[in-house]
Amino acid sequence: MDLLGLALPLGVGIAALGSALGLGRAIGSAMEAMGRQPEAIGQIQTAMVIGCAFIEALTLYALLVAMVLQGKLGG
Repeated sequence: MDLLGLALPLGVGIAALGSALGLGRAIGSAMEAMGRQPEAIGQIQTAMVIGCAFIEALTLYALLVAMVLQGKLGG
């Protein structure tokens, strides 16, 4: 059970790092696309916001799983 206590915070940290990298890349690409096609800013921005919401949802799922599994730790 000691390994679970180590794995939970590491798993959430890795999920947060992956989310940060994904969000940075998505937003950076969207900004570049908006600069190249200013007439499509509305469509690009909508797609970016939806994509960012999905990326954040995956991180929240990792946090939720960690909270559920934390109950399995012996106290």
